[in-house]
Amino acid sequence: MTKYLIAGLGNIGAEYEATRHNIGFEVLDALLRGSSISFSSDRYASVAKLKVKNKELILIKPTTFMNLSGKAVNYWLQQEKIPLQNLLVVVDELALDLGMLRLKMKGSDGGHNGLKNINQVLGRQDYARLRFGIGNDFAKGQQIDFVLGEWTSSERKIIDPKIEKAAEAIKSFALAGPQITMNQFNG
Repeated sequence: MTKYLIAGLGNIGAEYEATRHNIGFEVLDALLRGSSISFSSDRYASVAKLKVKNKELILIKPTTFMNLSGKAVNYWLQQEKIPLQNLLVVVDELALDLGMLRLKMKGSDGGHNGLKNINQVLGRQDYARLRFGIGNDFAKGQQIDFVLGEWTSSERKIIDPKIEKAAEAIKSFALAGPQITMNQFNG
């Protein structure tokens, strides 16, 4: 059975639960919705294993805090012997409009501390990331407050269906491959 590591980025703790920065956690939770599978605490992450047809998705929500996400990603890649091309990181993205999804097979960290740390720890940038647009509707100097702020009810109406769509994109990444997934879900 082919394994995939799906890392949803976020910060642990109740105060971060409904924040824009935790969209990676929310997408992984959506992936398990309707199943009897739940996350359990393990080394550097909350972990769940989901079988989708003939693929096994190892879902991790790092418990290292965002800025040290690379530690969890690297550990679980090694632990489960998963090749880099089967890694997908789900992350919030300021440069995309609210609810927009974009799968990329490589790229810079774009100023995202979680990706920055993963790039440092892995020593490379050629892994897949599913960027989830959170928009950039904030005043100059207010980026941190915006990213760590909670979704508004009007934003929720837009992102809730997109969270489900992002969960579908993850399954597609494992089952159909990156190219078909990009064609179907980007934009």
